Amino acid sequence: MAYDEGHATLMREALQDVDGISEKKMFGGLCFLLYGNMICGVHKDGGMARIGKAAEPAALKIEGVDPLSFTGRPMGGMVDLSEDLLGDDTRRTQIVAMALTYARSLPPK
Repeated sequence: MAYDEGHATLMREALQDVDGISEKKMFGGLCFLLYGNMICGVHKDGGMARIGKAAEPAALKIEGVDPLSFTGRPMGGMVDLSEDLLGDDTRRTQIVAMALTYARSLPPK
């Protein structure tokens, strides 16, 4: 499953000033990691973010955010991001900030 390179570029730009960022192909797309912990990624139909279960209710209030369920079963603490959200600087920044906050709470891998 291919992903939109334009969306990947937007995520790279959002994370360019953060130390410890790496990229890894997974889930049929491209994921961005902070010291080995997943932050966010892009896939065929948009993107995803690992924000943690505590932030999930707030994230789901943002237009373009839905529970992530690749298999039909929601993955707690992870959200799906619409293509429209990825193209909106304000909403994308909100979600990336939530994901970075969660990743920073985890020990490096």
